[in-house]
Amino acid sequence: MAQILIVVGTESGNARMCADHLQDNLPALGHAVEVVEEADAGSVSFDGRDAVLVCTSTHGDGELPDNLIPLAERLRGEQPDLSHLRYGVIALGDQTYQETFCRAGKQMDALLAACGARRVGERLEIDACTQPLPDEEALNWAQEWVTLL
Repeated sequence: MAQILIVVGTESGNARMCADHLQDNLPALGHAVEVVEEADAGSVSFDGRDAVLVCTSTHGDGELPDNLIPLAERLRGEQPDLSHLRYGVIALGDQTYQETFCRAGKQMDALLAACGARRVGERLEIDACTQPLPDEEALNWAQEWVTLL
């Protein structure tokens, strides 16, 4: 059983919907799941965590959601040693914007890796144009992802 922290970055609520769906369903697979509220993402502690799952949308011109900016700035500035941490990324985007598709998820992936965290599995990139139910796609991916922890 893993203690999974889901850090949500959202502007319109789709990433939060995915995180809530995971929180509702992953405990049945034997995992404890905590979702960090949007307002708390900047001050989240990774100490004592088995795994972190970043579930974020991309908005504007490929930017991080407002609530993830403090966390990203903290990781860039402090560069904490996260070598003890395993993580995964669920990135939501719109393929219509090819140059910035899922850029927020890619940025968070790169930041965690730069701090020494180890990504488990591949990053999931969900396209809003082709996937009307991102929470179901996220759950299907996460059910496989937790077996890799």
